[in-house]
Amino acid sequence: MIKMSVYYPADSGSKFDHDYYRTSHLPLIRERLGDACLRYEIEKGLAGREPGTAPEFVAACHIYSPTLSIFQEAFGSHRAEIVADVANYTDIAPIVQFSDIVEG
Repeated sequence: MIKMSVYYPADSGSKFDHDYYRTSHLPLIRERLGDACLRYEIEKGLAGREPGTAPEFVAACHIYSPTLSIFQEAFGSHRAEIVADVANYTDIAPIVQFSDIVEG
């Protein structure tokens, strides 16, 4: 199983609509990916490492898929629609990483 993680760095001058992300964007991805999306998790940053500090990331999501090739094939045909929807909830350039789940 693989995981695609998308991290949105916290920036005081940027916008992020958590409600839209949770109720529209991630459900859109789940619908478009079908069986290639086993599940997803959404995170909302609360605090940094030290008490009283701001979080490094305002939000993150993790999408689980059977394999990288299955994910890429399913995502590829909907890439334009999914990427276009990003402007509806943020102006932050995300950090994306694919990982192989080795235990869990």
